[in-house]
Amino acid sequence: MKSLLLVIDMQNDFIDGALGTKEAQAIVPAVIKRVQEFDGDVLYTRDTHFEEYMNTQEGKNLPVPHCIKGTKGWEIQADLDKLRQEKSAVVLDKLTFGSKELPGYLEEHYPEGLASVELVGLCTDICVISNAMLLKAFFPELPVSVNASCCGGVTPESHENALKAMKMCQIAIK
Repeated sequence: MKSLLLVIDMQNDFIDGALGTKEAQAIVPAVIKRVQEFDGDVLYTRDTHFEEYMNTQEGKNLPVPHCIKGTKGWEIQADLDKLRQEKSAVVLDKLTFGSKELPGYLEEHYPEGLASVELVGLCTDICVISNAMLLKAFFPELPVSVNASCCGGVTPESHENALKAMKMCQIAIK
């Protein structure tokens, strides 16, 4: 069985754009290195919003337009996107924090199952935790881990809180 590296939302708006942070910028080299060294398949998610973002529930709660489809902020960071293209890795566009398509994609493309899934990316406290919990809900016996040094949260405190919450839900923190 194969292992899977799930690269969550490593997009320009989360790194140095509308919602960028110095913590997000700092993990980019580590994520690139992890993708290069990973022995298994790599799958990416891409946060995707549209022009009417501000009229959505998320837009009302987080009134910062970001990851608008077709913009530079929506694109995956250039070095990671180059690696993605070299490996012909799939991108799942997601309209919600957790990818609704992810469980079906894994069932369809890995009918024999997976040995493990490791998550890296942004933001630890929103989309990384949402996708890790989604994986545990759909695949309770699948070993799921989060590489903390390859993740960044909205704040350092919320990053740590998310890691603690995931650990309590039997997600291994590396």
